[in-house]
Amino acid sequence: MPEAPLDLLLLPTWLVPVEPAGVVLRDHGLGIRDGRITLIAPRSEALRHPATEVRELPHCLLAPGLINAHGHAAMTLLRGIADDLPLMTWLHEHIWPAEGKWVDEDFVRDGTDLAIAEQIKGGISCFSDMYFYPQTAAERVHNAGVRAQITVPVLDFPVPGALNAAEALRTGLQLFDDLKQHPRIRIAFGPHAPYTVSDDKLEQIRVLADELDAGIHMHVHETAQEVAEAVAKHGERPLARLARLGLLGPRFQAVHMTQIDDEDLALLVEHNCSIVHCPESNLKLASGFCPVERLWQAGVNVAIGTDGAASNNDLDLLGETRTAALLAKAVAGSATALNAHSALRMATLNGARALGLETQTGSLELGKLADVVAFDLSGLAQQPIYDPVSQLIYASGRDCVKHLWVGGKQLLDDGRLTRMDESELIAKAREWGARIASK
Repeated sequence: MPEAPLDLLLLPTWLVPVEPAGVVLRDHGLGIRDGRITLIAPRSEALRHPATEVRELPHCLLAPGLINAHGHAAMTLLRGIADDLPLMTWLHEHIWPAEGKWVDEDFVRDGTDLAIAEQIKGGISCFSDMYFYPQTAAERVHNAGVRAQITVPVLDFPVPGALNAAEALRTGLQLFDDLKQHPRIRIAFGPHAPYTVSDDKLEQIRVLADELDAGIHMHVHETAQEVAEAVAKHGERPLARLARLGLLGPRFQAVHMTQIDDEDLALLVEHNCSIVHCPESNLKLASGFCPVERLWQAGVNVAIGTDGAASNNDLDLLGETRTAALLAKAVAGSATALNAHSALRMATLNGARALGLETQTGSLELGKLADVVAFDLSGLAQQPIYDPVSQLIYASGRDCVKHLWVGGKQLLDDGRLTRMDESELIAKAREWGARIASK
């Protein structure tokens, strides 16, 4: 029986599968059928397979869709509202009061749409979101066609959409139940930080996460002040406390981790945790430096995130990856730290692993979901090209993103959103800006 035709055959100049590591395939084709990658072969062989659609992608590098492993999507509507401030001043005096006043389901709907569109245009096929009204965020992800981990925020005090932690957890359990069969959305628990969630709530989250095999996504060791205050208050570092409470493990996603000593590193290795590195937010808030090379050398999985647009101020993962590569070299004191290929892996497969999706996405391998981005390297600033991955990381910006497919469905075509109205999104964002600025 003849094989069914491919739904789509992509023919780029370079194909970078990410796994195996360091490989660049020149003049190969990638075939997609039923939302999955079913063919990777030299161009001449690929063209022998019948396909419903064939796309020539000259001067393009085809890679796995980028994975933004930490952010607060709806905070796009607070972009630039409180810049150039230290973390605790930024949070307590500006962000939390603004959220208390403005955040409702409409805010989350419009802010999440804006974030999704920005991320799609930047080549991001999957992102992790930690924000209020997670059910509304999940609805926007569903409509947009993108992939996401939606984390349910849990804090000891009332937040928009949840009067207390118990209500937040009830919402999370309902979402988990409603979306457990969803092809593109995973639900995880998002205890905000060690200093905002008490032991009893953390133990409850651990039990639920174990029962549901769900991820736990948490800001940890973001600043030296956080760690010092925890030691003074509890007599132990936050990570040690989380280990004592049983939260650490392969599903634990520790965001930031700018403060790491030998005992912290041993715990991360022992429990096989993932770190989500957010270099630009950490730089902007002067929070410290995650020792990426040291973590890599110890075998810790390090992914990358943008954080929210209120502390970055963009959701540009390609730019974030370049910053991560440069910063890793400076922190390690070694020019060989985090090379371009490893940096791309951090923004793709490592992100998938952190979110528990590494068997489904994060690399271009047969059988995996067709989450694929095409970067156009034809521009003046990318010439000449000796190593296309180096040119992508060190000489390219998100303006090079040309096409994006998620599960084989095209969400970006020649830089244009296929499912979202960009002018409408801009108009809504301006309306929110005017409203917030006037009060």
